[in-house]
Amino acid sequence: MLYNDGMTPKELQRLLKAVANHRRIVILRHLQKEGEATVGDVARAVKLSFRATSRHLLTLAAVGIIESEQRSKEVYYRIVRNLSGTLQKAAVLALSAHSIE
Repeated sequence: MLYNDGMTPKELQRLLKAVANHRRIVILRHLQKEGEATVGDVARAVKLSFRATSRHLLTLAAVGIIESEQRSKEVYYRIVRNLSGTLQKAAVLALSAHSIE
């Protein structure tokens, strides 16, 4: 069974929907490559508006795949290091998706 760490079917649905998005997969790949990045850095790298990038990052953070840290005026995002089993499986699936760019 995919979700065995206390995740409800509704939570699993939200998680899978979050990672089943082309732009979010590209964002996750960028964060994996860079380690961490600001919204502006991610927006430039994936060629999206600041606003759209921010929304995608918030969606990924809401399901627990990425985390943020405020430093001065900038917010830095990174993939959570110790993902739970289900989150880790979803992230691995998203990051190993075939050539998306």
